[in-house]
Amino acid sequence: MNSERMSPQERRAGASLASLFGLRMLGLFLILPLLAVDAHKLAGGDNMTLVGIALGAYGLTQAFLQIPFGMASDRWGRKPVIVVGLLLFAAGSFLAGAAHSIYWVIAGRAVQGAGAVSSVVVALTADLTREQHRTKAMAMIGSTIGFAFALSLVIAPLLYRWIGLSGVFYVTGLMSFVAIWLLFSAVPNATQPGHTEQPARARDLPALLAQPELMRLNLGIFVLHVSQMAMFVVVPPMLVEAGLALPSHWKFYLPVVLVSFLLMVPAVFYADRRNHHKSVLLATVLLLSAVEVGLAVAPDRIMPLAGLMLAFFVAFNVLEALLPSLVSRIAPANARGTAIAVYNTTQTLGLFVGGMIGGWLAKNHGSAAVFSTCAGLAAVWLLAAAGMRPPAPKRVNELAKSDVSRSGSA
Repeated sequence: MNSERMSPQERRAGASLASLFGLRMLGLFLILPLLAVDAHKLAGGDNMTLVGIALGAYGLTQAFLQIPFGMASDRWGRKPVIVVGLLLFAAGSFLAGAAHSIYWVIAGRAVQGAGAVSSVVVALTADLTREQHRTKAMAMIGSTIGFAFALSLVIAPLLYRWIGLSGVFYVTGLMSFVAIWLLFSAVPNATQPGHTEQPARARDLPALLAQPELMRLNLGIFVLHVSQMAMFVVVPPMLVEAGLALPSHWKFYLPVVLVSFLLMVPAVFYADRRNHHKSVLLATVLLLSAVEVGLAVAPDRIMPLAGLMLAFFVAFNVLEALLPSLVSRIAPANARGTAIAVYNTTQTLGLFVGGMIGGWLAKNHGSAAVFSTCAGLAAVWLLAAAGMRPPAPKRVNELAKSDVSRSGSA
């Protein structure tokens, strides 16, 4: 087998799991451009604090449940846990769709977030790929976040025009059943770590939390998503001030995100084939910090903002691919799901904290303070990452044997 190329099973696993992940993320993102506009039709929906809670409720429940779902997948297998999570997501979607008050929408969004299977999907991807191709598989999944966000900006207004906010919630629920079908029809099977080794237990969690290399990666994903959410508190108003009306923002985001996917590929391939994950990580975090500094001083004009946001999404997409790949390599095989769950918990908390900090800074100190703070956080991350010890690559023959064994069990 040519170890330089992904096997057919690896390509199939990466594509199918990326599609599953994308369906779930699209279901979450479709509501974001709609709820604040339509919430006044709901009882209590004129209270913007409650609307904000409704938007962020899924993040809090995800943060609490990522680790239990990851540990459950180490013990009972990935696919059964993913099914439970997708059914919860569907139930929350239908509950929110039937809501007549903002409180029931909050409840529905909280139940959506209770289906916290992101870490399990990433762990299953790691189970089904060899180390030297894992970053490419993670890139397929990581890139779906940006693509799902961009796609939601395009199609959410169209869906709303046809079926209203309730209908959009119902569509997201139906998408969960499509994802379950995809899980069993397209995703290969793999021997789960919990079936062959002693699975991780709750008492093993402190050791995972204290592992220095995992701590660096958890800090990184926290900073990345603090920056992402804080930025999107102030970037849309900047686009409006630059002359681009809100309904036309998709014309800005869609090409920027799509071009960033193309530009991220060389960095991901270089990291994989040359085993230079650390150098690519450091360079990308430095780019992220430079982008934040640039946004702090950039004029509110479309072209400068487009160039800086393109650089941001390149950095964001590369890091979304590299970080979970490194977590999956460093974590013990029998605790991979738990380690990725801790990682995803810090990711989700970053979204919540970023929105909170971004809103406070923007209100009291302006957009430049938001970007300057994000640049400072990226600098802290850069210092922490400088001391990382990347995992040593396995020998090619060992990887090939592992792949043959895995293919025979699929």
